[in-house]
Amino acid sequence: MTQATIHQTATADMVDQRFGAKYRLRRKADFQRAYQRHRAVSDGLLLVYACENDLAHSRLGMSVSRKVGKAVERNRWKRLIREAFRLRREELPIGLDLIVIPKAPKPPHLTELQQSLIGLTKRAVKKLAAHK
Repeated sequence: MTQATIHQTATADMVDQRFGAKYRLRRKADFQRAYQRHRAVSDGLLLVYACENDLAHSRLGMSVSRKVGKAVERNRWKRLIREAFRLRREELPIGLDLIVIPKAPKPPHLTELQQSLIGLTKRAVKKLAAHK
């Protein structure tokens, strides 16, 4: 086997973990739809708004206000939330738009954030199903 063949085989077996544009909420109308659906769950770290999107994947939107801190802290939160979503995307329910808002004063460790995101998303799905 050549080096190129080994590389192609290895990449074919790996799951695509990129955070491409199709996984992002960008339009104001998408954010407003999620907020107007009024399906929010929270814990000490995050507040998550959720609504259905009729797609084959979930999408992430973030709202990190100045109350969280200066630009450095807000950007740190955004990087951590994106990374938690990217790494645990396969465990999240399919077909949801999620808006994540940080509630803790300081950014937690990535593992805490991942656990919080998974738990809150599962609670949001139950809440969405109960109100159908």
